[in-house]
Amino acid sequence: MSGMASDKAAEAATKSKIREYLDLTMPECYIPELGEQKQGKVRSIYFAGKNVVMVTNDRVSAFDFILPNLIPFKGQVLNMISEWAFKQTSDIVPNALIENVDPSVVVQKSMKNLNVELIVRGYLWGSMAAAYEKGDRTFCGLQVPDGLNRFQKFDVPLFTPTTKAEVGHDENMTMAEVEQLIGKDMAHRAKEIAMRLYQRGAELMRKRGLILIDTKYEFGLDEQGVLHVIDEVNTPDSSRMCTVEEWETKYPKIAAEMKTGKFKNVTELMKAKPELKLKEFSKQYVRDALLDLGFDPTKDKQAPKLSEEQVVECAYRYIRIYEQVTGNAFEFPSKLPPARRIVMNLQRAGMLVGGLAIIAAGSDSDMPHLQTLQKELAKFKIPSQIRICSAHKQPAKLERLLGELNKSVEPLLLVGCAGGTDALSGTASYFAKFPVVSCPPDGMNQTCLTNPPGSSNAFICKPANVAKFAAQHFAAHCPQVAAALDASIEEKIRKLEQADEALLKKARTA
Repeated sequence: MSGMASDKAAEAATKSKIREYLDLTMPECYIPELGEQKQGKVRSIYFAGKNVVMVTNDRVSAFDFILPNLIPFKGQVLNMISEWAFKQTSDIVPNALIENVDPSVVVQKSMKNLNVELIVRGYLWGSMAAAYEKGDRTFCGLQVPDGLNRFQKFDVPLFTPTTKAEVGHDENMTMAEVEQLIGKDMAHRAKEIAMRLYQRGAELMRKRGLILIDTKYEFGLDEQGVLHVIDEVNTPDSSRMCTVEEWETKYPKIAAEMKTGKFKNVTELMKAKPELKLKEFSKQYVRDALLDLGFDPTKDKQAPKLSEEQVVECAYRYIRIYEQVTGNAFEFPSKLPPARRIVMNLQRAGMLVGGLAIIAAGSDSDMPHLQTLQKELAKFKIPSQIRICSAHKQPAKLERLLGELNKSVEPLLLVGCAGGTDALSGTASYFAKFPVVSCPPDGMNQTCLTNPPGSSNAFICKPANVAKFAAQHFAAHCPQVAAALDASIEEKIRKLEQADEALLKKARTA
């Protein structure tokens, strides 16, 4: 079999394997035990003490729209490339990475973000090329000469920083504006490091037959004010890449065509000769696929759905770029649902118990009762959170809270603690996808037993018994809780046996 035929066969085999995982993707991964979640476009971020836990999902954004499709392995590929790149650049600048506890989970040190996207461009490409073709010659305060073509390499890479927008588009910044935002010395230090990171990335990728076209970096400061590179480095989502062969084969033809004067710009040339379009390893494939489907990002309210073939192609490109960048073969994971795998790996890393009790009360006046429940739950190693939400006074807030908790990928139990008329437990148990137990602060509250049809709350008066019930609920999923439950039962039996033995001894000596 020829080399080309062999490559085609390998591509077909990989794509066939990808199809087996189309339903094993992760839209989001809500883990309430880790604390408050900050939801980004393609990751969930939790601030856990001095660390940041980032769970990368399989969503893809393009033109600031989240696509309805999920791309298998996208999240883990980005994390694995970034982990590899961090190791290759640690001599240039320290990075925030602590460990990857799961292919989709990164633990980094908590940093003060500089809030600047540090972009380095080696070629006239992307949005810059589009603006250039429309006549722009000044970018981020830099003058770019006339006579350049889209896809052309710059003599010297350009530093084109932008703002880091929480929503909407990032805006170009001049160096003076960066200096004003983060200080002159820090601005120049950040620029120098970004340029060196790009140079290192370009060198490493060229050895792998790739061109690092452009990329963006984010930096942060630790408590001592030391600059670190954070987030991701030289991934297909933060960079554009293509093969050396692709550029060296097609760009000379593009340059030759442009010299004929027949075309106003390269975009016009691409329309006439689409075979000259350079194939990228980046989100550009997704952007182009959307445009081919007739999507207009300036007018449309949502992105269209990609075909299965397009999803498989996208996943294949992520896998291939991982293999080409790192030199490592991609290993398909087990067919365990990704969210379940993540919880298990966080448990193994000691970062998660794997279950959470929500103690919900209608008023903070019942705080002593709520704290007693927390203490009893802690005896079984069960983490808990207290939430104040009145079913009578805040019904919309309660509904939002339940909707959020219903997304949890780890088991939950809600303990309703409302005195008087217990609407809290009844409402919660009607909407929740997890068990609800009433443990009212005023003891034997009959309203907990008379909730309407469809409400399924249990009723337990004593906080210690609630904790035992919770431990039995979580034991199958949480080894720590199971061990504590076993120890509690054994301790109780031991005390009973000791008491019995003491009585028998007393009787024998009477």
